[in-house]
Amino acid sequence: MIQRIVNSETCLMERKKEVSRPSKHIAVERSFYMKLDPAYIFDTHTHLMDPKFSGETEDIIADLRAHHVQGFTEIGFDLASSREAVRLAEHYAALRQQAVDLHVENVDKMPEVYAAAGFHPEHADQVNASALAEIRRLAASPRVVAIGEIGLDYHFTRDAYRKAAELAGREPDPEDLASADPEPDIQRDSFRQMLRLARKLGKPVNIHSRDAAQDTYDILVAEQGYENSGILHCFGYSVEMADRFVKLGMYLGIGGVVTFKNARKLKEVVEKIPLEHLVLETDAPYMAPTPYRGTRNDPRNLPYIAAAVAEIKKMHPEDVIRITTENAARVYRIG
Repeated sequence: MIQRIVNSETCLMERKKEVSRPSKHIAVERSFYMKLDPAYIFDTHTHLMDPKFSGETEDIIADLRAHHVQGFTEIGFDLASSREAVRLAEHYAALRQQAVDLHVENVDKMPEVYAAAGFHPEHADQVNASALAEIRRLAASPRVVAIGEIGLDYHFTRDAYRKAAELAGREPDPEDLASADPEPDIQRDSFRQMLRLARKLGKPVNIHSRDAAQDTYDILVAEQGYENSGILHCFGYSVEMADRFVKLGMYLGIGGVVTFKNARKLKEVVEKIPLEHLVLETDAPYMAPTPYRGTRNDPRNLPYIAAAVAEIKKMHPEDVIRITTENAARVYRIG
C-alpha cells in the first residue's frame, strides 16, 4: 500500500516495492496538471536517477518542500537515462492521480516531477535512426516537457587533448585519447538531428554547450531550434553571447557556479541579463553551490542559488523565486 503523509510543507509518498517500469505511457487528462506555485523553487535540470543517489532518490524528493522546492525536471543524456527519467516522472504522476481519485487533501503539495529525453554530446555517436525513434516514443509521454540534454561539448575531444598536450610540450595521454568524447563533426550532426526532432514534436530543448559557443549558436539558428524556446543549461559564456541567445527567445540555466567567488563571468551575466530570461537549476549530483561545493548536489540546495542571484540582482529572494519559477513554467509549458 502506498502511504501518504501530506502537510503544509512536505509530501512523503512511498512507492510499492513491486512497482515496475510501465509498459506504456500513463494517460493523464490536462486538468490533472498543476500550475507551478511561484512561491516555491523549480529545478529545471537534475539527474536524480544517477547512481550517486542509489536508494535515496525518493527520500530526497519527499524532502523537497521542506527546502522550499516544489519539483524538478529529470534530464536524460542517453537512451537508458531518458527511459529512467520518464519512468520517474510517470511514477510520480501516477501517485498524484491516485491522490486526486481518492480526494486526498493538499494534493498541490505533492512533488511536481517532469522529464526530458535526449542525447548529451558525450553520447553523440549513439544517435541513429533507432535511437531517434525511441526518443520520439518517450517524448510522447505527457510528462516529457523537453528534448535534452543535447548540444556540443568540445572540452574532452581528442583534438582538445592534443592541443592541450602540444601547449604543455608533451605527447597526449593515450588513455585520454581512448576515452575522449565524440569528435565535433559527430556532435554537430547529432545536435542537428535532435533539434530537428524537437521541432517536429513542438518541444523546447535543453542544451548543453561547453567550449562551443559559436557552433551552438550557429546550428541553433540554422535549424531554427529556438522555435519552441529552450534552456542553455549551466550557462558559462559571456554576456555578449548570453544576449544573443536571449534574443532568440532562449532561457539561461543558472546553477551552483553562481555562488563561487571566482565566477565573475557568470555573475556578470546574471547582473546584466533580465531575470525574465533566467531559470534555476542544480545539475544534481554535480555543481553543488557554496557552502557545499565539492559535495554531492541535489535540489534541496536551490535556495543558495536563488539567494546568490538575488544578491547580484539586488532583489528580494522571494521575487527571484517567483520570476524564475514562472519562467520555468513558461519554457516547459507547465500548467
